[in-house]
Amino acid sequence: QVQLMESGGGLVQPGGSLRLSCAASGSTFRVDAMGWYRQAPGKQRELVATITRGGSTNYADSVKGRFTISRDNAKNTLYLEMNSLNPEDTAVYYCYARWSGISNYWGQGTQVTVSS
Repeated sequence: QVQLMESGGGLVQPGGSLRLSCAASGSTFRVDAMGWYRQAPGKQRELVATITRGGSTNYADSVKGRFTISRDNAKNTLYLEMNSLNPEDTAVYYCYARWSGISNYWGQGTQVTVSS
């Protein structure tokens, strides 16, 4: 069992930066991958980025070069550094963890709004 606590969402101007954090607790030693998804109103939830325990990363084409996913295994914390934000990045961002390759756990979501 894994619990995920997200933080860092908020309002930012276009072109600005924001860092999201996701603190994991519970049986974190059995988490083999983590990632970020996002969902805008009226749209389906989509993959933003993923990272394995070994550090392999994967990004959606829409965020490559602007977003960076990282993971501090010692702190059991996942990060998403977001740069050059635009209004199209506005969404609820969700943290997820894959546990033992068989179960998925989700955070509560944090709102990111990019607006002038």
